[in-house]
Amino acid sequence: MTKIQHFLKHNIVGVVTVVSLFLLFFVLPSIFSGSDLLLNVNRLMIILVGLTYIIYKYMMFRQNYPNFKFAESTTLVNVLGSVIAIVIGLIFGLILMFFVSPANAMPGFFTILKGGFNNLKSLGNMIYFSVPIILTGLSVAFAFRTGLFNIGATGQLTMGAFAAVFIGVRGGFLGDIHPLLHWGVAVLGAGIAGGIWGAIPGILKAYRNVNEVVASIMLNYVAMYLNTILITTYIYNVDYARALDIERTSATPTFNLDLLFPTSSVNGGIVVAVIIVIILYVILNKTTFGYELKAVGFNRDASKYAGMNAKRNIVYSMMISGAVAGIAGAMMFLVVGKHLKPENILLQEGFTGIAISLLGLSNPIGVLLAGLFYGSLQQGGYYMQLYDFKPEIIDIIIAVIIYASALALFLQTFVIRRLKAREMTIDAKKVVEQEKEGDK
Repeated sequence: MTKIQHFLKHNIVGVVTVVSLFLLFFVLPSIFSGSDLLLNVNRLMIILVGLTYIIYKYMMFRQNYPNFKFAESTTLVNVLGSVIAIVIGLIFGLILMFFVSPANAMPGFFTILKGGFNNLKSLGNMIYFSVPIILTGLSVAFAFRTGLFNIGATGQLTMGAFAAVFIGVRGGFLGDIHPLLHWGVAVLGAGIAGGIWGAIPGILKAYRNVNEVVASIMLNYVAMYLNTILITTYIYNVDYARALDIERTSATPTFNLDLLFPTSSVNGGIVVAVIIVIILYVILNKTTFGYELKAVGFNRDASKYAGMNAKRNIVYSMMISGAVAGIAGAMMFLVVGKHLKPENILLQEGFTGIAISLLGLSNPIGVLLAGLFYGSLQQGGYYMQLYDFKPEIIDIIIAVIIYASALALFLQTFVIRRLKAREMTIDAKKVVEQEKEGDK
């Protein structure tokens, strides 16, 4: 039996789910585009397929681990700690809203909770605005999982954005061959630019032991000013004081997602984000290369003693981290009507990614969910002016959530105690029931 046959045999449900979701997201919407009823059925099927797979995985887990103790699961404890941090932030926001406008506090709060789920347009916009945050969060998370703190995602994003826009403006000949080629080369160029920018603090760390936090922070400002120089030198639109418009062939395609979320800004950026989530998850958890990267992060000297090339792995880690941030820059600006400007301002998406990485526990899948949650809150914030609240209240809630997440050890201790208490109660009930049956 080949490896492919073995994989299919043991993962047939997952494969069927992936194929089904691919058809439902990217193929069937174009076929059903003339019928609102069929599109609604398609949307319903997406939800049902996703829920069915989650339930299946849970049932299989309970079957394989019948004596599983929730309190002994580090992952579950960490996740519940993040959930508690989110609840703390939301409660703080609600209290603040009561102080500002008691009459509108509850309606506004429920609007925040609905967030990007108010309607299909809000949902599409939530996905669209989440993509750069997810990618910068992945950038920071990947470096952190390998023992490095990449606080330079903003600079890497900026350099990636310029590379993508430059190719988008000057690479029209690629679009004549095929639109996806032009877009693909622009995204690849952004990844290379971000990777090079990320490799610089990696090299300094590996060969001169320069703290990567200091080096990457300084490179943020270098990238900011260099971006201004490059734009004004090579792709400057003197009439509007911004970069030239990208060619339409370099814009991120929608992959039919605009049919599922009509009138929204959604595009295929979320597809890129999900693919990168999968790639990074596989690298970190399923490959020898990922094991070596994490080993170097845990203990550089011990990994060197074990025969690993610690210096090379540090550079690779920062390079991959920078490449992901660079692609985030491409997803931000490879959009028709959005322009890169020669402004000496640090792009905030890079710093927000640090918070999302923390909230997502530096796990690729966790970062994806945390980024979508952040996007949902942002969409809820757009409606706050209807209730006499400032949209900045969302930033306050996010800040409190991040501060609460920083109390990870305390929250995890609380979660473990509650889980153990629950399990002891369940065990006690089982003993009582067994004794009653024995008496009979």
